Amino acid sequence: MSVLKENLTQYIQTIINNETLNSFVPEIVKHFSLKTLAKNEYFVEEGKICKHFCFIESGVLQHAIQVSNEEKTTYLGLKNTCTASLKSFLQQTPSRKNIKALSDCNLWVISVTDFKLLLKNNKGFHQFYFNLIENQIFLIDDYRIDLLTLTPEERYQKLLLNEPILLQKVPLHYLASFLGISTRHMSRIRKNVK
Repeated sequence: MSVLKENLTQYIQTIINNETLNSFVPEIVKHFSLKTLAKNEYFVEEGKICKHFCFIESGVLQHAIQVSNEEKTTYLGLKNTCTASLKSFLQQTPSRKNIKALSDCNLWVISVTDFKLLLKNNKGFHQFYFNLIENQIFLIDDYRIDLLTLTPEERYQKLLLNEPILLQKVPLHYLASFLGISTRHMSRIRKNVK
């Protein structure tokens, strides 16, 4: 087993969080294959069907939409996380967003056919998916509350505390968009907050 597959295996076991289901993990891992994306290459484009669900081995994937001809970042997929345009992937409908590599990426991907097969027949994958979605709902809820209750400075400080790697790996204008802050305001905040 390659180092990369070992990382995928460990990630799945961590998300499942139930040692009695570890025997199901090798079958899950077997269905994932390696896909590489160069910087600025798309994982999925708006209007096209998302063909894969992925584990990000390395790199950053930006989820973005166009609003009045301006790109708005809705999510940043980081190393050791999973992502997809989930509705497009599961329902095989056109994606409402772009997912683009902000750096060269190594991804472990699974097709919708294999994904649904595992979901139906593999208790470990069912638990993995349930826990993954539950964790994402918690994150989305926190993010929405933060947008409504924290000042831009407080949102930036929270990002600095919880995801300092983003500040090194993601260009300022993407972070500003993700935090709901103008790029100019974000520059001022960065100067004042250390």
